[in-house]
This record gives sequence, structure tokens and C-alpha cells, in this order.
Amino acid sequence: MKRGRIITGAIALGLAGSMVAALNSCSTAPATLVAPPAIPGATFVGNKTCAECHSAITRGFPSSAHARIHLEDAHAAGQTGCESCHGPASLHVSGGGGRGKFIVNPGKDPAACFECHRQEQAEFQLPQHHPVLEKKMNCAQCHDPHGSDILKPAGGLAMARLSQACAQCHREQTRPFVFEHPALREGCTVCHNPHGSVNAKLLIQRDLNLCLRCHAQVQGTSVARGQIYIGNIPHTDYLRMGACWSSGCHTAVHGSNVDVRLRY
Repeated sequence: MKRGRIITGAIALGLAGSMVAALNSCSTAPATLVAPPAIPGATFVGNKTCAECHSAITRGFPSSAHARIHLEDAHAAGQTGCESCHGPASLHVSGGGGRGKFIVNPGKDPAACFECHRQEQAEFQLPQHHPVLEKKMNCAQCHDPHGSDILKPAGGLAMARLSQACAQCHREQTRPFVFEHPALREGCTVCHNPHGSVNAKLLIQRDLNLCLRCHAQVQGTSVARGQIYIGNIPHTDYLRMGACWSSGCHTAVHGSNVDVRLRY
């Protein structure tokens, strides 16, 4: 009898394990091999060859985070940083160079960037996203792939503010205001996911929970149970009206020139 129970238990565990394995096989993406872009017929020439023409780029490139990327092989170990993103360059060199000739330009096609940046690739598949996959934008518009700070666009000042990349297009939202939203001092990404989101306007939260990430506070002992104060103002009824920016209260979320409480 005892042996029968053991066998029955083993079968049950085996079935459970099979179900878990089946679920994992359906819901888990297959592993992807990270490889440099392929250019048919081309071979690798090494960084020094690239530097002969692209000295303006290679001069500052060692300080970039991307400078640590190399395709390690037996022929040119540690010398193929440029070609890790742009592909083997022998045909490009023998053809006399030229923009886009026998070379991969990640500024035109994000596929090279996605070889490493898998998380961002997934975010661009979300319902709300910047139109990179549609080829109306490219990664290099917001990131300088060769510069010391890849979170800022090329040509930006070393001490440029955090939201400079966004300000190129979203000038109305990032211009100076008399009464600024302090969140902008920390950058647009405090409220927005620039690559993609399930929420409108690329927001990281869809409702007033977005604001409460910063503006929630512990209620004092003198506050009645069920009442919510933000600052010294009761917000219990206001919070039932919807999100802070859509309920008619704080409509100028990026800043205001007329009202300290961020209204137009």
C-alpha cells in the first residue's frame, strides 16, 4: 500500500514537472546569439584602419561605454570595436568609403543596437512607443553612440541637462517656466518610459498613482481615518475625480507661468 502511494506521488510529480516544462517552452523566448552585423563577402580590418578616415570619431571614442565592445577572435582580438556594430569593413575600405556603402549604419537601422539592447527592443513592441521600428526615428537621434555620454545626443554640451535629448523635439514641455515642476530636474524619465509603454503618452503609470510616487505622504495623527492630505490640503474628494492632470486640477504638468499649483 505504501509503495503504491510512493509510485502515485512520483507520477504526479512527473506530470507536474512536464506541465511546467511545457508552459516554459511556450512562454519563454529562445536564446539569441549576439553577433556583429553581417556584410556578405566582407572581412574584418580592425580599429586602426577605421581611424585613418574617421579620426574625429575615434579620437573621443575610447571614453565611450561602447568602446568596451569587441568581437574577440583569433585574428584581431580586441581590435574590432568599430566593426562590432558596423560590420566587417573590408569592402567599405576597398570601395573608398562613403556613407552607407558596404557598411552598417545603426543610425538608419536599429537592428545592430538591438543585438545588445534586448530590453529596449521589447519595449518598442509595446502599444505606445517612439516610432523607431517604423523608421521615423533612430537611436542616434537621442543617443550619441560614440560619445562619452550615450544618454545624450551627439553635439550636446558636456554639462547639458538630463532632458536634452527629449528637448530636441518636445520644446514646449521642456522650456523654462516661472513655476517649474521639480520632477523635470530629475529628467523626463521620472514619468515617461522613452522607448515604450502600455500607457498613453509613454507614462510609467496610467493614473494618479504616477503623481503619488512622489507626492504621497504619511497622514498625521490629527487626520480622520479615510482622509488623504497632500501638503496641507485635503485631497480625498479630488482623488476620486481622476488623475491629477485630467481632473482639471494640475493641468500644466510640465510647468506654469501663472500658477504655482501648475495650472494654465
